[in-house]
Amino acid sequence: ITQQFNTATSMGRLTLNMLLSFAQFEREVTGERIRDKIAASKKKGMWMGGVVPLGYKVETRKLIIHEPEAATVRMIFERFLKVGSATVLVRLLGNEDVTTRSGKPIDKGFFYKLLNNRIYIGEAVHKGTSYPGEHAAIVDRTLWDKVHSILQESPRTRAAHTRAQTPAL
Repeated sequence: ITQQFNTATSMGRLTLNMLLSFAQFEREVTGERIRDKIAASKKKGMWMGGVVPLGYKVETRKLIIHEPEAATVRMIFERFLKVGSATVLVRLLGNEDVTTRSGKPIDKGFFYKLLNNRIYIGEAVHKGTSYPGEHAAIVDRTLWDKVHSILQESPRTRAAHTRAQTPAL
């Protein structure tokens, strides 16, 4: 920092470029170490930060079940089994003033993210691979499997079950 580099000379440009190359190398090595640490921690099932899912709270860097919200999550999974339609259930939840943690009404985007979040069955996911998590599950595996068997069906086919079966006049 205190040295003066004369970039008008070839030696000054060489020195500056060498320093820039080492700085870039150090930045990339630091990024690789951070990515490797996050991947290793996720494989152990640790919570590595981010938006805390509905139904959980964070205490000492671990996910702990927040029972009032967890009851809402379980209710959403169980009611989806009965209703079978995201559109209808989101409308019903809106009428009943069921909201997200921030107080916003539940929309279909939030609804599908909730149903597909493997954290709720006690798993930690990293780059598409799930590992057993350190946290407790809110939803049991049989309920999860039943919900996902419904979700595997085409949305158009599922929508046909909730539409009127009589043709328009």
